[in-house]
Amino acid sequence: MEKKNLYIPLLSPQYWEDYELIDCGEFEKLERFGNVVLIRPEPQAVWAKGMTTEEWSKLADIRFKGRSATSGDWIKKNANIPDRWHIQYKNADATIKFRLALTSFKHVGIFPEQAVNWDYISSTLRSFKTPSPKVLNLFAYTGGASLIARAAGADTTHVDSIKQVVTWANENQELSGLNDVRWVVEDALKFVKRELKRGNRYQGIILDPPAYGHGPKGEKWKLEDHIAEMMGDVVQLLDPKEHFLILNTYSLGFSSVIVENLIRGAFPGVQNLETGELYLQAKAGSKLPLGVFGKFRRLA
Repeated sequence: MEKKNLYIPLLSPQYWEDYELIDCGEFEKLERFGNVVLIRPEPQAVWAKGMTTEEWSKLADIRFKGRSATSGDWIKKNANIPDRWHIQYKNADATIKFRLALTSFKHVGIFPEQAVNWDYISSTLRSFKTPSPKVLNLFAYTGGASLIARAAGADTTHVDSIKQVVTWANENQELSGLNDVRWVVEDALKFVKRELKRGNRYQGIILDPPAYGHGPKGEKWKLEDHIAEMMGDVVQLLDPKEHFLILNTYSLGFSSVIVENLIRGAFPGVQNLETGELYLQAKAGSKLPLGVFGKFRRLA
């Protein structure tokens, strides 16, 4: 089998009408989601801003102000700015829509850099010969990858341990005019082990694990402690004839070499492996790194 690795140092979404990273630096980022411009903390933006503080203030509608390491408040320029609004993402195969919201954890319900992986999912599923391929999305959050897979005709299972974000993902499904995604509120590792016992197979698996997390029954997830076990299990769920797998990691201690080693250790016969770093290109010039990825596919 082919064992060469395609290393892609940097990979970023090329075009997205409803999202724009305007600038980043001095531990913050200035972003536009639809018609709303936000200032949010960004721990990796250690360099100087490309624009002045006055320019940021003039453009921003809302700024996140932290109260602790894990929570904070949103400060609005005026009371007419909504707490919730909609945006969409469109590629050659599908249009999906998202409900965004101002959460106390600085998140708004979407990770824009993942659009690169959404395009990979669409193009891969379009190339499959398997009718209604089965796709499993683990640590699936508000469902961007799940909706893209469903829009491409996949029988899609969405797994996340937090009931509220699964409900949010279901709202996004309705906004997108889709249906029949299978929603599962469960610890991802436990779900995978049950699928192995059932003998189930998938043509596509997506993993976007956090550095730390908890299952619905208090199960603890720590990326460096559990990811090798998870990878060893999920590759056994892949259809040997036709498949793809995407692994994202956001931990600052993880490199693309670590991701490559994890994938090769779990799946020595891997074909068409690509690894690299995701980033967003700021309009003001800087590149904002946002985690590393490994992905591979096999076509029948």
